[in-house]
Amino acid sequence: MEFNEKLQSLRKSQGLTQEELADALFVSRTAISKWESGRGYPSIDSLKEISKFFSVSIDDLLSGEKLLSIAEKENKSNIRNMCDLLFGIVDLLSFVLVVLPLYPNTIDGFVYSVNLFNYTQTTGLNKTVCWIMFALLVVTGVVKIILTKIKAEKCGKSFMKISIVISILTVLFLTITREVYAVVVVFMLLIIKGIIFLKNIQNK
Repeated sequence: MEFNEKLQSLRKSQGLTQEELADALFVSRTAISKWESGRGYPSIDSLKEISKFFSVSIDDLLSGEKLLSIAEKENKSNIRNMCDLLFGIVDLLSFVLVVLPLYPNTIDGFVYSVNLFNYTQTTGLNKTVCWIMFALLVVTGVVKIILTKIKAEKCGKSFMKISIVISILTVLFLTITREVYAVVVVFMLLIIKGIIFLKNIQNK
């Protein structure tokens, strides 16, 4: 007997509707319907709740092979979520490009490092472009974290690609304007994002 048949049998033996079982397990009725129709399997935590609720062992519900498959899939999902979250955090760190003294100001023959707020020895256009690019990276990071929390994986992947493109354009722009220290910071953040992105792909 397959898991979906076992679950349906256990539920009916207790005289429960799908909605009542869903309430007891703290999941949606859609989840119960999905499991009973064989279109998916519960997470390890949900399996534990089912086992406890019906007083049966997890081994009685699923074969060892299927259990390992679910655990592996769940582990990959957790790693992907962690990578997505870290990616968003790295983008948020782009804020340091505004507050750290990464830009040279020459005063009375001496070169001082200042933050973007106090940077005056560049054109207004260059400074505006820097503000726009850094703001875009921070906003992308915020959106990425939100998408991770609501588990919108497809949109999240798109924002990862957008973020990498913005970072590459930022590196190119800062290189052209010869903002050496800022280029180094953005390039380091880009490398970190690239590593996280590859790790995310490997755990599909």
